[in-house]
Amino acid sequence: MTTTLSPIDSAKRAVADQASTLIASGMKIGLGTGSTATFLVKFLGERVRSGGLDIVCVPTSSATAALAREEGIRLATLDEAGWLDLTIDGADEFDPDFNLIKGAGGALLLEKIVASASDRMIVIVDASKQVETLGAFPLPVEVLRFGMDATQALLQKVLATQDVDGHRIEPRCRNGKLFTTDEGNHILDLHLNRVGNARDLALALNQVPGVVENGLFIGMCDTIILGNVNGTVETILASRNRSEACDGKRAGGVRPAGAE
Repeated sequence: MTTTLSPIDSAKRAVADQASTLIASGMKIGLGTGSTATFLVKFLGERVRSGGLDIVCVPTSSATAALAREEGIRLATLDEAGWLDLTIDGADEFDPDFNLIKGAGGALLLEKIVASASDRMIVIVDASKQVETLGAFPLPVEVLRFGMDATQALLQKVLATQDVDGHRIEPRCRNGKLFTTDEGNHILDLHLNRVGNARDLALALNQVPGVVENGLFIGMCDTIILGNVNGTVETILASRNRSEACDGKRAGGVRPAGAE
């Protein structure tokens, strides 16, 4: 039975389809986590099974790894793969400076490590993730289990010194229990409403003992593939500060990672 996708899911599928065309045989790819990344993994699986694509991928979560194995995609750890050509991932918000909030799926630590070990990071999102100022989406902060209450109290003090409009901190729960990441940590969601200076906030948060990593991705993404509910797709290039609209299939002007 054919499943009819919602407009948002159709946009996610369209950007994942386009991003998949940027991947060529021989590449080492970081695979993100989340609903949009799921579409990407399935597109790559189709190409791998048809024999037209030979790649090695590093997944950023156990969920992505399980799906990639089902799709027949060859996986490796980051240590085995070494430096990556490209990471493709989703985002929860992005602003005009290509600052991102990520971590709704709970994989922000591995996502940031993998993206940092890549030549390029491409973000695939639907248009609802585009904002003028970060902060409407809660900012995830991954913390150690040990002393989590003390870490939360310290974070509260840090937020009082930052240019934000909210200070509420909420431990993330799932099924009535504290959410646990693949690395065995917990997540505190910071409800900030507005982030005035993302770089300063990211640096301040990571100075707090007990904080493992935060969900602000600063200066890491160079390309955003944006899907609209009307079926069009835009490729927005940070280096050129412009966007190129296309018909929902492919945008010109973006070279695959490693291309000369």
